[in-house]
Amino acid sequence: MGGERCAAAGTSAVAPMWAALVARLNEALAARCGYVTPLLYGLSCSGNKPLRDVTTGDNGVYKAGPGWNACTGLGTPLATRLLEALRG
Repeated sequence: MGGERCAAAGTSAVAPMWAALVARLNEALAARCGYVTPLLYGLSCSGNKPLRDVTTGDNGVYKAGPGWNACTGLGTPLATRLLEALRG
């Protein structure tokens, strides 16, 4: 926080980050982008994936790996690509 590194994990960390990203996407689109989960899963197999695959590391229980995994899900969002996909 405040430019300092800190450890955070799980839904408590990621939910506010996704909420902020969706708010920024809504602003850029001048409309609500709606439920983006189906779009994320659909595009996860495309050449212009809106998510960066996280393939290394673990959360103490699950290991990251290629594709969807219990540790990192589909990966981390690439906001510009996600915006392009929502515009397209």
